[in-house]
Amino acid sequence: MSFVVEIQPEILPKTDNSVGIDLGIKTFATLSDGSKIEAPRPLKKRISKYRKLSKSLSKKTIGSKRYEKARLRIAKFHAKLKDTRTDFLHKLSTEIIRENQTIILEDLNVSGMVKNRKLSRAISDLGWRQFRTFLESKAEKYSREFRVISRWEPTSQICYACGFKGGKLDLSIREWECLNCGAKHDRDLNAAINILVAGGQSETLNGRGGKQKTTVEVAAVCETSTRRGAKAR
Repeated sequence: MSFVVEIQPEILPKTDNSVGIDLGIKTFATLSDGSKIEAPRPLKKRISKYRKLSKSLSKKTIGSKRYEKARLRIAKFHAKLKDTRTDFLHKLSTEIIRENQTIILEDLNVSGMVKNRKLSRAISDLGWRQFRTFLESKAEKYSREFRVISRWEPTSQICYACGFKGGKLDLSIREWECLNCGAKHDRDLNAAINILVAGGQSETLNGRGGKQKTTVEVAAVCETSTRRGAKAR
């Protein structure tokens, strides 16, 4: 059954807060204010049970009563996973919308990323696309501004302190030091701040007129712009 209702948009009190959000696998979301949000990842916690149910279903004869019972058990299992994930995404998106006037997100190629067999299950378990949909719809409902920056913005490669672009980082590097200004960065937090900047809500030091100095280390071909820091989350 489906139905349509007409509602009056609810306008929340205006705030000066803006936030850039970097989505990840180890940490679901890192906000430009330094907050880190962990996801429940319901499938990962129950993967052994899922495999057991799937194995049980594969042993049943298609069309039999036992097959139908096993199929229903898997359907209920997936419904519970979906409810857990949706509840988390609803609560988080509502909190972010209520606390910020402008929300800026990076345009991720989710459909392309799930083709990676090593990451597909983890990405699907997180619900990035659904989270973006919730933010977008709630921003419209509560008169907030929702922006999406290009997926090609090198948010993880740029030092937010001086604007120096150091090059592509391996996923294992979670902390790095800028060879230009010496600033030490948490990879995800740096990306979140750069997402905020790219969305037009802030300025880097270099963007305000600061001078960018290229050191001998940066100019050297053999040097990289990263140093391995703390262990990966």
